[in-house]
Amino acid sequence: MRRAAYCLLLLWATIPFLYSFGPATNKKLSGASATEVLVAAAADLKFAMDSLVTVFSKENPSIHVKVVYGSSGNFYEQISNGAPFDLFFSADIDYPRRLQEQHKTLSDTKPYGTGQLVLWSRKLDPAIAGMNTLLSSSVNKIAIANPAHAPYGKRAEESLRFYQLYDKVKDKLVFGENIAQAAQYAGTGAADIGIIALSLALSPAMQQEGGKYWLIPAGSHQPLQQGYVLLPHAKDNAGATAFANFFLSEKTRSILQSFGFGQP
Repeated sequence: MRRAAYCLLLLWATIPFLYSFGPATNKKLSGASATEVLVAAAADLKFAMDSLVTVFSKENPSIHVKVVYGSSGNFYEQISNGAPFDLFFSADIDYPRRLQEQHKTLSDTKPYGTGQLVLWSRKLDPAIAGMNTLLSSSVNKIAIANPAHAPYGKRAEESLRFYQLYDKVKDKLVFGENIAQAAQYAGTGAADIGIIALSLALSPAMQQEGGKYWLIPAGSHQPLQQGYVLLPHAKDNAGATAFANFFLSEKTRSILQSFGFGQP
């Protein structure tokens, strides 16, 4: 059962983006008033976003929200090159802001939460020694997201440097394509410990493994301020606008907080 859960986790963490960058397709579905909304979302949002889509869909049955998860940096590049998304939810608010500066958005960028980093391990208790857990002789592989394009990976590297640990552990680092894949490495034992998102540490898949986590002090890295934006492909798509507005609600904020996201 646990491995099945992780097969699913690995699937959505690693599947490449398959949509073409061609002309926008008709968003009308078979129903007379049904509309489709295509969302690009940072991988740390997976479980929170799935819950939010479920709540939104019950209230708006004619709007079909489809979400693709991945690293924010990769989505930024894809959207810059014309990927047909309606909304972009980024783990680093700077990516949608850059798109806005380039006049490639339909709305202003809005914050929705703040991400948090944790040390997570199946076999060690990171709360005992904090970041120094990484120096344990039983730690041979440390999973983090790729700092080249994943915000959580960038912040993980900043924390390692803040604690003057980077040079001591750099040869042990294994990089996930995004934060979900880094969590998958730690969860399956492919890595002894991972620097992952709190939102994933709180997920059912990770909790089933019985691992333990320690919240990394936010002062050790730049804030993980997260934001979203409507994209030009959403023009005349009332469903996309409705979903964007749903993220401003107290109900959404409460759900995000339950998954470990801080105030925006």
